[in-house]
Amino acid sequence: MNRPSAFRRYFLPGFVFQSVVIAGGYGTGRELAEFFLSQGPLGGVLAIFTTTVVWSAVAMATFEFARLYQAYDYRHFFQHLLGRGWFLFEVCYVMLLLIVLAVVAAAAGSIVEETFGIGYWVGVAGIMTAVAALVFGGSAVIEKALSAWSFVLYGVYLIFFFWCLHLFGPRIGDAFAHASLGSGWFLAGVRYAGYNLALVPAILFTISEGDSPRDTLVAGALAGPIAMIPGLLFFVAMVGEYPGILERTIPANQLLEALGSRAFQITFQVVLFGTLIETGTGLIHAVNERIAGVLRDRSTTMPAWVRPAVGLVFLAAGTAIARFGLIGLIARGYGTLTWLFIAVYVVPVLTLGVWRIRRFTVPVASSPQPTPLPPSDP
Repeated sequence: MNRPSAFRRYFLPGFVFQSVVIAGGYGTGRELAEFFLSQGPLGGVLAIFTTTVVWSAVAMATFEFARLYQAYDYRHFFQHLLGRGWFLFEVCYVMLLLIVLAVVAAAAGSIVEETFGIGYWVGVAGIMTAVAALVFGGSAVIEKALSAWSFVLYGVYLIFFFWCLHLFGPRIGDAFAHASLGSGWFLAGVRYAGYNLALVPAILFTISEGDSPRDTLVAGALAGPIAMIPGLLFFVAMVGEYPGILERTIPANQLLEALGSRAFQITFQVVLFGTLIETGTGLIHAVNERIAGVLRDRSTTMPAWVRPAVGLVFLAAGTAIARFGLIGLIARGYGTLTWLFIAVYVVPVLTLGVWRIRRFTVPVASSPQPTPLPPSDP
């Protein structure tokens, strides 16, 4: 059996993580304004750095723990990590799933309405159809689609960044030069990292072919920067319109209007619409993998029709929540879940998880071979 390529082992998990994070994380710019630019230009950069470090640290511990226990869906992963308390993560994950899908639906409707002048619900219906079609394809199709679209997104974001830098460079420089550094940037970075980290267990299917600690640790270390670099570029571009841009529902639209290119505005929004599809697909695929894992434990297989059906059910529920509006969902919905995920996932994986990884891999004194923990619930 041929070993997977270096891209497959080291970079693919980061690109899939970025694909799942971006629409619910910073695709519209609303989240960047809420968590980072609200701390000022300098504070925002430091908060972004904090988020990146936390993402990488948690991804490294998560990927290696999953490899050792061969736990490539979140149910099996948390059964090994939390034992009988594993369901606490699932409760929080379903709550996050509904909120993020609501954000995805609201953003899709707003993008279609503001950019193309088409009805809000046309965008929502388009998202639902596209996600259901993609989740039907399973892990292999989703990996290819999400990683390929990530390269498209990186290209568009680089063009966007340098164009904004060319037009607003003096204003961006002036904003950074006169910015004061507040005291809330570290907490803002941790809060933003907290709820997005719940998406790391959702992409465990991407590391199932890793066969060494090097594979998982390098992939985890790269996941943070790969996922956050487009957000940093977007953030710097937004500084040129600071502080007025803080009040926009979709800050990206203000920058695109300022660039004055209808063609690029449409291109950017099409790419952003694709990221909404990616995020919805990745979140729902994790639920499908969890269901498939239960069926495998019972020596049966998951019918193909179940995958899109699960997607449509969750998308319909998320669409119902979307009526609360994009700003309200991000400001209120994410805040509470952040601390729940830090409690049930981040703290356990960085303490108990790391301790168990060390027990699993460090040889005992009487034997030259590692003594693994039994692959059972604590």
